[in-house]
Amino acid sequence: MADLAAVPVPRSTGLAPTVLGGIGRVVEHHWRWYRRNWRATAVSTVLQPLLFLLAFGVGFGALVGSGPNAAAATGGVPYLVWLAPALLAMSAAQSAAFESTYPVLSGFKWQRIYLAMAAGPLTGAQIGLGVLGWIGLKMLGAGAVYVLVIAAFGGITGPGIVVSLLAAVLTGLAVSSLVAAFSATVENEGTAFSALFRFVVIPMTLFSGTFFPVDRLPAVIRPLAWVSPLWHGTEIARGAALGTWRLLPTLGHLAVLLALLVLGATLVARLFTRRLAA
Repeated sequence: MADLAAVPVPRSTGLAPTVLGGIGRVVEHHWRWYRRNWRATAVSTVLQPLLFLLAFGVGFGALVGSGPNAAAATGGVPYLVWLAPALLAMSAAQSAAFESTYPVLSGFKWQRIYLAMAAGPLTGAQIGLGVLGWIGLKMLGAGAVYVLVIAAFGGITGPGIVVSLLAAVLTGLAVSSLVAAFSATVENEGTAFSALFRFVVIPMTLFSGTFFPVDRLPAVIRPLAWVSPLWHGTEIARGAALGTWRLLPTLGHLAVLLALLVLGATLVARLFTRRLAA
């Protein structure tokens, strides 16, 4: 008993050491869960993009390659090579949208993990930004696996695909930050998330230059593609992978994605704090 009494009892200061330290604790929590349960998310993070690659890049690509206007649309490269970096960005955006809806609401409404974190030393802003940090790391890992799959099918022509991967992660973070901020305000997930995926995520996937150039769209619809974060990410990723990027347009796309990320992260910090304080 005397030995036990001599052992110092750790005491919480009630505050996270730093802002980054608090964010890191949230990321660590998600990593500890993920390393034991990663199989449950393997389909959505790896298998689904692989099926897209096989269906469109290999299957549909064989038909596109034989068309008379294929070279004009793809810049003379095989359709698989043209499509691969865009699929990388698309898979990141889709994964980010899903990870920022039901899992985020679960942390507030069902599992109440965020409430438990907020009862300790973490602030609402640290929790929200930590969630975004984890989603970014998860997208980076899944994207790296996807790059290896693309390489196995001959969809890589040079080291620019590494920049494409980083552009895809940035695109996913821009999408994730905005969607997570929205999820922090949701109570009825059925109506809100169904509308989000039906009227935002699916159209963004189809009409952001992923499967065909935006200039093939009717002129009336093109402005909708231009405001999509996926279009900006696709342009950076494709330009880097194919070596066709130009400085000023690339800087413009990058500025838009960074602005969306800053806006979304600011909203996440405020809305997480507001909901956890309610």
